[in-house]
Amino acid sequence: MITSLSIENFALIEKLNIDFSNGFSIITGETGAGKSILLGALGLVLGKRADLTSLKNKEEKCIVEANFSIAKYNLHTFFESNDLDYEDDTIIRREILPSGKSRAFINDSPVNLQQLQELSFYLIDVHSQHQTLELSEEDFQFKILDAIAANQNLLLEYVAILKRYRYSKSSLEAKKLSLSEVLKEKEYNEFLFQELYAAQLKEGELEELEQQYQALSNVELITENLDKLLSIANEEEFGIVKSLKEFKSILQKNVSFSTEYQSLSERATSILIEFDDIVKELNRESELINNDPEKLEAVNQKLQLIYNLQKKHNVLTIEELLAIQLQLEGKVVSVAALEDDIQKLEINLQELDVALGHIASKISQSRREAVAGLSDKLIAILNQLGMPNVRFKIEIESSNTYKDNGKDTIQFLFSANKGTDFGLLKKVASGGEMSRIMLAVKSILSQYSKLPTIIFDEIDTGVSGEIANKMGEIMKDMSKTMQVFAITHLPQIAAKGATHFKVYKTVTGENTVSELKLLNVEERIAEIAEMLSGKDISDSAMNHAKALLN
Repeated sequence: MITSLSIENFALIEKLNIDFSNGFSIITGETGAGKSILLGALGLVLGKRADLTSLKNKEEKCIVEANFSIAKYNLHTFFESNDLDYEDDTIIRREILPSGKSRAFINDSPVNLQQLQELSFYLIDVHSQHQTLELSEEDFQFKILDAIAANQNLLLEYVAILKRYRYSKSSLEAKKLSLSEVLKEKEYNEFLFQELYAAQLKEGELEELEQQYQALSNVELITENLDKLLSIANEEEFGIVKSLKEFKSILQKNVSFSTEYQSLSERATSILIEFDDIVKELNRESELINNDPEKLEAVNQKLQLIYNLQKKHNVLTIEELLAIQLQLEGKVVSVAALEDDIQKLEINLQELDVALGHIASKISQSRREAVAGLSDKLIAILNQLGMPNVRFKIEIESSNTYKDNGKDTIQFLFSANKGTDFGLLKKVASGGEMSRIMLAVKSILSQYSKLPTIIFDEIDTGVSGEIANKMGEIMKDMSKTMQVFAITHLPQIAAKGATHFKVYKTVTGENTVSELKLLNVEERIAEIAEMLSGKDISDSAMNHAKALLN
């Protein structure tokens, strides 16, 4: 429950500190006095967005701080999961700086708005006038029914599996799309890969083949040159070998005369040995030369194949062709891998579908069993609220679509009077009837939820007299198990509260300020009397106010 609220520099409020008690509290005040401002400030600590227009003095920051007593509400898990310090008396603070920046704190630890909103879900239900419209929305109707049916654990399990199901389904669709795109190019990629694979390319092969081609295509010229070289080297009378031997022999005769001749003789010997080796190599090359037209043709064909592949793939080297071959192989293999992934995802999706369908059926069955009980409870409360002939028909149908809360669709059908047909709630219920139905719903939900606090903002719209009195009784009864606030214009409801606060405005010079005060007994009598008769309070209004309070 909320135990206190402190507001500084917010809208028409300069500074306000107020303590709250448990039970049923009333907030009244003239239209425009600042009741909506109070809710707006509370909304800030509950995670609503804010802007500079919220600041009364644009040069100073706005601070809203609320204290909550949460010992009874098992919120330790929330604090642990958000890495926050838990306190039985928790303080939530919101600051809006003149720069427009906003800061939020839970027990002095900085938090973001999402964390505030998540915590507020466990703390306060603020029922504003527009929320009555939610009665006609399917999601809200399911929330009512699921609370009665105690489906919370089933829904948590369902949502967990649904998340996996949707992820798996999304992954499957993505894989199928990828496969479709790959299959469009599969045959062409396979052709290109097989073409490169069949070529049996090797790194450095192009240079080797080009050398072979040059050698094989110039056999006659090479042979002619070798013959000339060997003739020059080995000619009997004037051959280079014979001349070198003679040169070495004559030089050898001078060796004994100086070390210089010895060195020159050794160098001449080396030349002779080297040249002799060259001649032997030329002889071997001459013997190996073979005019092989078939090999020449094979080399030429392989070269033309490589040149054509280079042109086709717009590259210059065999290494680049091999890289393309590897890429194409990956694309060809990826088809099989994608098909395998798709098969596994389809099996997984089918298993999740079975599990999800099973839980959805449980949820649906539980809802159907709760329908009669909900209808009876609503009728019983609405009978007290001046609707003796009200009837409800809640229809649940199963669909083939997995929604966020199951596979069902729901219709709340309503009839307020004898002899009238059932119609959709949003089409046939008046504003006053919707207000009473919403109060009945909240009264029922309070018996099933552990929510600490509920705030009714003019839920009495469209009702008066004895009906308002009964609405007050219902809210008072709800306050036995939770903290209840009612912002109201009706004296019948105002008289039911255990405590009564009044919102009012004061004007000093050019400055207008909203204030909130706790009324004592005499002030409360006067406030209710004014609600009954206006500013000119009559004796009968005072007596009526006292009677209502008694």
